[in-house]
Amino acid sequence: MSNDSKITNVSGRAIVVRGNDIDTDRIIPARYLKEPTFARMGDYPFFDERFDAAGKTKPHPFNDPKFKGASLLFVNKNFGCGSSREHAPQALYRFGVHAVVGESFAAIFAGNCVMIGMPTVTVGEREIEDLMGLADSKPETSFALDIEAKRLAYDGKSIPVDIPETHRKALVDGSWDSTGMLRANLDKVKATAAKLPYMTGFRS
Repeated sequence: MSNDSKITNVSGRAIVVRGNDIDTDRIIPARYLKEPTFARMGDYPFFDERFDAAGKTKPHPFNDPKFKGASLLFVNKNFGCGSSREHAPQALYRFGVHAVVGESFAAIFAGNCVMIGMPTVTVGEREIEDLMGLADSKPETSFALDIEAKRLAYDGKSIPVDIPETHRKALVDGSWDSTGMLRANLDKVKATAAKLPYMTGFRS
C-alpha cells in the first residue's frame, strides 16, 4: 500500500456535540440521500438543527465560529445509531472532521467511518467531559490523536483511547482504502479477470 493511504495520526482543534444516541437521521437528513454523489455532503451535516425552514442559522456547534476549521469531533454515547447510511460519516468528513472521539459508537457507523479513513476512538465518560470542557473553554487547543499508539495528546497531557484492533490495523497499514489496494495490485486484478468466464465470453 502507498504511504498516502496510511492513517496513523490526526491532529487539530476539536468541535463539541453533546448528547447521547445522536442518530444518523440527525447527522444527515434523509432527503439528502438522493444526491447522486457524496460531493456536496459537507453542506448537510446536522442541517435541520443548524437552519430553520427559511434557511436562517440556528445555534449549533457546527455553526459556531469558535469551532470553525476543527478536525476532531467530540461526542457522547452511541453516536451514529439508527440507520446504516454511509452518508453520515461522509457528511462529517467532507465538512472537515477527520476523527471522532466519543464514549461509544454504533457499530455500523464506526465501520462506515473506517471505510473512508476516519478513525472513531473511545474514551471514558469522565475523559470525554474533560475533553469537551477544554474544547469549549479553549477552542484554540490542539489535539493530537495517535492511532498507532492509541493515545490522545493535548495541553501537555496524554490519555489512552480505544479502537477495535481490526479498525486500527486497517487505518495504520492503509488497507481501509479498497480502491488504493486495487490500484496497487492492478496486475493481479487483470490476471484474475482474464481467467473469469464471464469476462472472456465463456471461452476456455
